[in-house]
Amino acid sequence: MDEVSLPPDLEHYAASAVVEGRYRDRSAVVAAGVALLRERDAARASFLASVLAAEEEADRKGCVSGDEMLTRVRARLAEKHSATE
Repeated sequence: MDEVSLPPDLEHYAASAVVEGRYRDRSAVVAAGVALLRERDAARASFLASVLAAEEEADRKGCVSGDEMLTRVRARLAEKHSATE
């Protein structure tokens, strides 16, 4: 594996994590960071896929925007208010 250079603040954090016994060495700290990046990327990809699937479903089934729904609710409230006067 290639040597990894870290900015001073991250180098200090990694060294502290090793000294405190949370990781066996600097490589383990870097590996944990890369594993977290992989998890974050997978979560982002999953979220994006779910958003795209929801958009496709909305296009198939028909969907109104939040603004349109708010307009409809306000209109119904206004109708009910007018009917009670």
